[in-house]
Amino acid sequence: MAVHDHARQRTGFHLPTWNRTFADGGSGTATAAADATFAARSLAAVRIAIGFIFLWAFLDKTFGWHYATRSGKDWIDGGSPTKGFLSGVSAGPLQSFFHDIAGKGWTDWLFMLGLLGIGVALVSGVALRLTAVAGTALMAMMWAAEWPPAQHLSSGGPSMSSNPLVDYHVIYALAMILFALTAAGTTWGLGRLWARIPFVHRNPWLR
Repeated sequence: MAVHDHARQRTGFHLPTWNRTFADGGSGTATAAADATFAARSLAAVRIAIGFIFLWAFLDKTFGWHYATRSGKDWIDGGSPTKGFLSGVSAGPLQSFFHDIAGKGWTDWLFMLGLLGIGVALVSGVALRLTAVAGTALMAMMWAAEWPPAQHLSSGGPSMSSNPLVDYHVIYALAMILFALTAAGTTWGLGRLWARIPFVHRNPWLR
């Protein structure tokens, strides 16, 4: 039990199978604890990196920092962060749906707030359970818009899909679920302080 409690205190990992493995390590408990710390920090680094991807996408689309978004096409200058992408959807069964919602005000706001919220949550390490749900939903919609199963576009040209099922949207969604399951926000993040907020403590789904 001592090793179990020690590993939890240092790493923030709460998966029973991990802690049980460390507790059964006998003379290797010090090594197991060091491995747990390394694993927690590695996961935190991945969490922050993915969060930065979402944050950067939000900032670039908002201010037009000459990467994916040119100046003058940014959100604050009246550009739409969803019109170009969604109106260009040319594969999959939801093409007409995405074309219909492309560039609409509510679509832009939901998309941009999603990017901002997910980015801030991942970087700070708070609300990872809620982020896993919202982030997976957003990634599912973007996956459907690109529709990797298609070999050809509606125009007849090649889709250039490299995998019919798993692409970066799936990887991001799985990563966000993993962050939530492992309480990854307690390492290099504010997850522990967030969980102590009375309202959050009474509503564990907000952790």
